[in-house]
Amino acid sequence: MALKRGFYLVCGLCSLALGLLGIPLPILPTVPFILLAAFCFARSSDRLHHWLMTHPWFSEALNDWDKNRGIRKGLKKKAYVVSGLSFGVSIAVVPLLWVKVMLVCCAIGLGFYLWRIPELED
Repeated sequence: MALKRGFYLVCGLCSLALGLLGIPLPILPTVPFILLAAFCFARSSDRLHHWLMTHPWFSEALNDWDKNRGIRKGLKKKAYVVSGLSFGVSIAVVPLLWVKVMLVCCAIGLGFYLWRIPELED
C-alpha cells in the first residue's frame, strides 16, 4: 500500500509542477494537470489534497469540477481567449511549417476538449 501511495504522490507532484508551468507557457495546459494532481493527492496525501482544494487559485474550479463535473462560463471563456492568444502567438513566431500545423492541430484538439466540458452559470 505504501508503494501505491508513493506512486500517486510522485504523480501528483509532477502533475502539479506541470500545471504550474502551464500557467505562463502557451502550449502546456494547466487544468488537466491540476485535476490529475487533485486526483493523485486524494489517494496519497490528505494534507496536499486539502492544500490544493483550498488554494485561492484553484479551489473554485476544482470544487466546481468535483461537485458538478463542469466549469464556470467565465472561466471557460478565459480558457478560450488565453489558449487562442497563446496558440496564435506561437503559430506566428514559429518558422517551421510542420510545427505550425502541429500547433493548429493541438489548438483544435484543445478547443474541442473545452467545448465538450459542461458549463456552469457564473
